[in-house]
Amino acid sequence: MSRPHGEIADDHAPPPEPPQGTEPPLHPSRKSLRGLDWFIFFVADVQTGFGPFVSVYLTTQRWTQFDIGLILSAAGFVSLIGQMPGGALVDAARSERFVAGIAIAAVCVSALAYALLPIFPMVLAGSVLHALASCVLGPAMVAISLGLVGHAAIGERLGRNARYAAVGNGLAAAAMGACGYLLSARAVFIVTVLLLVPALIALRSISAAEIDPERAHGGPPRQLPAKLPVKPGALLRNRPLLIFAGCLLLFHLANAAMLPLMGSVITMRSSQWATLIIAACIVVPQLVVAALAPWIGTQAQVWGRRPLLLIGFAALPIRGILFASVTSPSLLLIVQLLDGVTAAVFSVMVPLVVADLTRGTGHFNLGLGMLGTTIGIGAALSATLAGYMSDRFGSSSAFAALAVIAFAGLIALWFLMPETRPERKAESKPSLRGA
Repeated sequence: MSRPHGEIADDHAPPPEPPQGTEPPLHPSRKSLRGLDWFIFFVADVQTGFGPFVSVYLTTQRWTQFDIGLILSAAGFVSLIGQMPGGALVDAARSERFVAGIAIAAVCVSALAYALLPIFPMVLAGSVLHALASCVLGPAMVAISLGLVGHAAIGERLGRNARYAAVGNGLAAAAMGACGYLLSARAVFIVTVLLLVPALIALRSISAAEIDPERAHGGPPRQLPAKLPVKPGALLRNRPLLIFAGCLLLFHLANAAMLPLMGSVITMRSSQWATLIIAACIVVPQLVVAALAPWIGTQAQVWGRRPLLLIGFAALPIRGILFASVTSPSLLLIVQLLDGVTAAVFSVMVPLVVADLTRGTGHFNLGLGMLGTTIGIGAALSATLAGYMSDRFGSSSAFAALAVIAFAGLIALWFLMPETRPERKAESKPSLRGA
């Protein structure tokens, strides 16, 4: 039987209903919105050093692919353990800005660990610290965004966030790639540390008084009548949220190791050019994200969430197959355009779907943590799986296996995931254009 547009396909455990009534609009200042823009930009800069550059750096230090996989898997398993507590911590925090600042400082300490002493115990400690910080940094940034603009404008705000993150990633990757080529791969982590200062300055420019703490946590705004609190365990009975988590697990099981594996393959072929090529492979998708993300945030209100998610999932198996067969660096950059499409969709749609399914519960960040846990499982297993497949059967077989897993995630999304966009209500929406 067909269902009305926007209805959640779950007869047993429907997601919590949004609060009744109209949410009063929020009117954040231009200074706070600009501060959030630049904070997102510099956080992306800081985090860029922990992407594929890790594999390139450790490969130049004569680490085996198995040892690199262990480090990446350790970080993934820490994320698995820490995502839900991290989300709950952000939901309980009195100041999302303070939590974000502490997390940024921890990321930079972990970068120093990589740069100063690249031996297994030190790098392992740094990767664990970085994973713990990321468990709260991601939810804190989205919580600040939701608290500033509210549910009515969160789609457009997430698109704007994704644009600034993409530009930050792209510029940082270019700068770090140049430093790695002209100086050494170690310089990438020194640059990461130096970016701490502008990130904290941007965070400080966001007015704490303009962040609605209830909306930042997915609860009803302060101006509406209070309802009985929703217990955190209710999210475990939210069937669409669990289905989405499963689809994301398969996606990241296929995706997390794809570019790091390609980085290792390129390094073994030509270590001199590896850092520059990987930097270009990061920059190209970020240009796509910067161009598409705001449009995706707007179209999510028109098309719904599901069609855009299908586009994002479909790009990954195609990319895996092409990586298995393409060797030319110029063609690799073209293939990476697909990564940009996927990243643009996911940067907006994942937090937006969670906001849909947890609205009115007060556990938005815990919901993000639940999805982060499944992402952590997929990412952790992906690195070890790809490293083993590459060492045992060759890189082409590893890419083909990842593509098959990605296709399974697409099929699961197609048949199981319902539309989550709520019915439109007479809710005032503040404009963020020109902010």
